[in-house]
Amino acid sequence: MNNTQSRIFRTLAPATVLAAVLTACGPSEPPAPPPLPVQVVEAEQRDVPLTLEMVGQTLGTQDIPIRARVDGFLEGMYFKEGRTVKKGDLLYRIDQQSFLAQLVEAKSNLAAAETRMAQARSDLGRIKPLAAIKAVSAMELDSAQANFDAARAGVQAAKAGVELAEIDLSYTEIHAPINGLIGLSKAKPGEYVGKEPNPVVLNVLSDIHPIRVRFSISEREYLILARTMMAKDKSQGVEPGEARSAEREDRDNPLKLILADGTVFDQTGTADASAQAIDPETGTFTVEASFPNPDGLLLPGQFARVKADYTTLKDATVVPRRAITELQGRFRVMVVGTDNTVELREVQLGPIKDNDQVIQSGLKPGERVIVEGLQKVRPGMVVEPKVAQKDMTRAPLQET
Repeated sequence: MNNTQSRIFRTLAPATVLAAVLTACGPSEPPAPPPLPVQVVEAEQRDVPLTLEMVGQTLGTQDIPIRARVDGFLEGMYFKEGRTVKKGDLLYRIDQQSFLAQLVEAKSNLAAAETRMAQARSDLGRIKPLAAIKAVSAMELDSAQANFDAARAGVQAAKAGVELAEIDLSYTEIHAPINGLIGLSKAKPGEYVGKEPNPVVLNVLSDIHPIRVRFSISEREYLILARTMMAKDKSQGVEPGEARSAEREDRDNPLKLILADGTVFDQTGTADASAQAIDPETGTFTVEASFPNPDGLLLPGQFARVKADYTTLKDATVVPRRAITELQGRFRVMVVGTDNTVELREVQLGPIKDNDQVIQSGLKPGERVIVEGLQKVRPGMVVEPKVAQKDMTRAPLQET
């Protein structure tokens, strides 16, 4: 090797070594990310009782307005507001002076009418024998008879006047027509009542044993309940149109009442009255149910939900509602396979029961569906499934 070649080698050798080192330390493939953790639940297979829930309002068995049927100054109030009263108890008294005077006048008119009738009877009694022997003319007899008939009619009118005055006087005392709970009075003693714009309806008396609940159902819900009842009747040998006994109604159609605080009333009720037709304006059917109210807990005017069980789905496939997503009217779930790979599955939905969704087709019992992390996963991804806590499944259906 000559000097020139030696110099070139000494110059290139370090560069070659540096290049080799840099090549060996260059960038490598990044490590694969860990599987995404997701919350899953297994689709269950179980019997699902189906119910309908309707919003209703409580009423008394009877809600009777207490009216002032004559006008005058309210003289007294003889009950405690918000308490129970018995049939026949005195509730109010209206000043009676003017009505007593009217009764005295009516009795005076009756006495005068009876006097006139007695005079007419006496005149007729004298004229009849004279007319028989032609001592007086037939015209005089006819006149005496007419006077007597008019006087007798006057007595009848006067008696009616007395009866009317007695009725008006009786209206000054207002008595409880039924046993029940009475509310707040709309007038106090000293006020003029019985004529607008003064109070005419003084109070409301309600019989709350039992309590009634009025609610409306849609036409679809009506068909569901009607067909269910027909099926039960058929299975029990009840002919169409045959009246159902009260005992059978209690057993076959128990209703539950959910109060405003979310508690379930401890008495079950039965539907015992309904409208005769679907309301064409609202498309609803009105039903009334009665519930025993032994402790008087329920009062008229409360809002409550009426729950009715109508059938049970046997061996239904059920998942939490949170597992369902919707896109353009199509419903889907994300299924985690045995190899932890995500699969998008389209399903057909059945009824909803509380926070659970019945799946009619597209999913089998035991398959795992994602309930948490749906927005982050895609079909084909490998995930790390973790069993979700029950309280995590209480959420509504999601839209994507």
